[in-house]
Amino acid sequence: MNTQEQIQQIINNHEVVLFMKGTKQFPQCGFSGRAVQLLKAAGCNDFFDVNVLADQNLREGIKVFSDWPTIPQLYVRSEFIGGSDIMMEMFEAGELQQVLANQH
Repeated sequence: MNTQEQIQQIINNHEVVLFMKGTKQFPQCGFSGRAVQLLKAAGCNDFFDVNVLADQNLREGIKVFSDWPTIPQLYVRSEFIGGSDIMMEMFEAGELQQVLANQH
């Protein structure tokens, strides 16, 4: 399985996925830490985190997969939502909470 297939499988297997630097318990950059805080503030404590620092192929592959140059990246029900700036804008507008509230 190549990196793109691996990413697709992760996204397909989990409702909410955050590709990030570090883990949700121990974020390794400020943007990833903010993304974790935003998810929790929006009521989503049960999300799957992928530490891209642990796998260089995954780190580069996710940027190609989403056509988005930065990490973290949030996916909800296989749909790319965006990075921490977009997450912040959505949270402030109440949109992130709505997207996450539709979880099963």
